[in-house]
Amino acid sequence: MSVTVMSEPTLPGAAPHVTGRGAKQWGGRFSSPTDPLVERFSGSVAVDGRLILHDIAGSIAHARMLGRQQILTHDEAATIERGLRAVEADFEAGDLLLDTALEDVHTVVELALRRQIGDLAGKLHTARSRNDQVALDLRLFTRQACTDAMQALAALQGAFVEQGRTCFGLVMPGYTHLQRAQPVLVSHHLLAYVEMLQRDVQRFAGCFTRADVLPLGSGALAGVPYPVDRSWLAAELGMAGVAQNSIDAVADRDFAIEFCAAAATAMMHLSRFAEETVLWCSSEFAFWDLDDSFATGSSIMPQKKNPDVAELIRGKTGRVYGDLQALLTLMKGLPLAYNRDMQEDKPPLFDAVDTLLACLDVCTGLVRALRPNAQTMANAAGNLVCATDVADYLVGKGLPFRDAHTVTGALVRLCLATGTALQDLDLASYRHASPLFDVTIYDRISPLASVSARVATGGTAPVAVQAQLDRATTLVYQNRILAHDLVGRPLTSLAS
Repeated sequence: MSVTVMSEPTLPGAAPHVTGRGAKQWGGRFSSPTDPLVERFSGSVAVDGRLILHDIAGSIAHARMLGRQQILTHDEAATIERGLRAVEADFEAGDLLLDTALEDVHTVVELALRRQIGDLAGKLHTARSRNDQVALDLRLFTRQACTDAMQALAALQGAFVEQGRTCFGLVMPGYTHLQRAQPVLVSHHLLAYVEMLQRDVQRFAGCFTRADVLPLGSGALAGVPYPVDRSWLAAELGMAGVAQNSIDAVADRDFAIEFCAAAATAMMHLSRFAEETVLWCSSEFAFWDLDDSFATGSSIMPQKKNPDVAELIRGKTGRVYGDLQALLTLMKGLPLAYNRDMQEDKPPLFDAVDTLLACLDVCTGLVRALRPNAQTMANAAGNLVCATDVADYLVGKGLPFRDAHTVTGALVRLCLATGTALQDLDLASYRHASPLFDVTIYDRISPLASVSARVATGGTAPVAVQAQLDRATTLVYQNRILAHDLVGRPLTSLAS
């Protein structure tokens, strides 16, 4: 079945439009047609058309359930399913596009089905409202978005692990208040992001669980007066449970809000890394070199090499924050159950999904495009960043830490006044500060000695970081398996 493409522009990410108006599903109550201005204002196909494959999958399962429960005859249900599969095939082949003259994606599918099988298409709506239908579509979409996010997060974790293994043994200064604090392994710093991303994976896994509940069978809000089998229908769609309150089932968008909240948190983590990339690739830090393939130049300054990818990730973070705020604001004042306001739930959700996945993918490439400047980082890790080790040395000699802190502070003041590093102070200066010092202090205040001393679990010693790398490698594998297992059967090709 071919269609005519309209010239009207589409929204970003929306499919082209097709011609062909259908009668309103609710038109029997009304004596005059909808004003074209209202149709243009209230139509949603340009946005919710993105749910078409989820809508078809839910409709196939619903038709099977109707036949199984003898609400429709076996032949009617089988004919409806064949028609829906034909609609799906037309869409995937590009022969069925989306007509913004129609009210919503549900109308698009039903009209296309009617073209395939005639008036029997109208029976598909038995025991179903658009309210529980769209709730199902959005839950199926959100489930898929959660697993897509989890897979992308695992890929980014893998890139950090790869870079951590490449940089293993290299020392850099760790920071607090953006001031050099203590030496750490570069790998240790990178693995901090793996831990952040792991919490993101867990948040999306939790969101998947709460989205994985069947609303279909709730009708408009009160349930349906047909002998439907909702548990069978949930199992057919690979969903874990059934909504226990029909009003909540059609009014709930918590799962969409939760996805946006998880996406906003993940974007915050990406933005922190992006900020460090911008800093570390600057001439002032020069800790990293950025591969030319992930940088841009200036239209006027030939010497420039700009970390635009990192800056865009940082900028797009605010966009996802806005998506979350839009959904929260949308839902905060709505009485139960469904309200047309909820048509506006899709643009922020879709935008959060698209922005997050795009940023995760490009950030994975960005991590792999970084090359460490080992000597620059090592030099920055010298000088005064081993001051805590000097204090710890005195503690080991029996001095209370507060007193050791004071003695070390005086030594730091001396270094600053003379332009000397702690490693270069003579022993007389140390002993003037405290008679507890002896020549062994020099074995404690190199950056490598400093990191090597921190062997506790989670510390920056090579042995501890190696354990973190091994653990992170396992996490990446487990996250990929988890995302794969949650995907379940492909909804657009339910087994016959």
